[in-house]
Amino acid sequence: MTASNPLHDESTTLPGPGAHLDSTAHIMNRISSQLASQLSLVSLDGSRRPHPPALVVVAHGSRDPRALSTVRALLDKVRELRPGLPVHLGHIELNEPLLPDTLASLGDREAILVPLLLSRGYHIKRDIPEMAAESEVRARVAGALGPHPLLVEALYARLVEAGWRTRTDDAVRRRSAVVLAAAGSRDPESKVDTNRTAQLLADRLGVPVVPAYATTAAPTVPDAIRALAARGRTRVAIASYFTAPGRFATECAQAAPWIASAPLGTHPAMAKLLLHRYDQMVATPVTTAPELASA
Repeated sequence: MTASNPLHDESTTLPGPGAHLDSTAHIMNRISSQLASQLSLVSLDGSRRPHPPALVVVAHGSRDPRALSTVRALLDKVRELRPGLPVHLGHIELNEPLLPDTLASLGDREAILVPLLLSRGYHIKRDIPEMAAESEVRARVAGALGPHPLLVEALYARLVEAGWRTRTDDAVRRRSAVVLAAAGSRDPESKVDTNRTAQLLADRLGVPVVPAYATTAAPTVPDAIRALAARGRTRVAIASYFTAPGRFATECAQAAPWIASAPLGTHPAMAKLLLHRYDQMVATPVTTAPELASA
């Protein structure tokens, strides 16, 4: 078993408010997806693989039944984007199938494990690699999904769905802000990743975006809301930085003084990002340990 982390994406320039994909962009996305599918069949030495590496999406797991149904629906979107790619699901805890069981079902085949996790932390650094090491799978472990412009695309879309106005005057903008509500982690790199996503979203929205946490880290969501109000930012939205519905997402939304967006869930950008992380690992030589780029 070989475990490694992929390049950590630098952010790219994001389109401004109101930007949309035209038909040409949709065509290019389809071509890119088809090309990536074909490249996954080719080894680094140029020979043809008998099968592409399996994609194993690793979810955390939740007691909320909505989480499991959301993750399964997201994987269906991944399969639609990449027909023929073997896509599997494994959970760290709480839900079946558990990751060790999924890996056991794959035997000794090659697989890319892509965590459905938004920032670096203990699960990505320890739990998932250790589970992979105990299996017979020839596995490589991708890094966190974030920060990445596709996450910002999904966050922005969810806010608009919740009632965020894409065009406002200066007076409204001066009263507006967003709290990026995340789960929280004791790992300082997790906070770095969330801060970077908050900055990317602030650049997109043109208003302050303050990261806050449901547990473990500070500030809490209510504390962030109070701090913004003290600065005159009374029109505050909660951007749900969660992959699926659950207790933390619900509690953060209930604290919203104005609107709260839905979790990222099955937004198309999430499926694209899972495949992007998969493709990164397929293109990364197994014999090298890529350095992490700053986020």
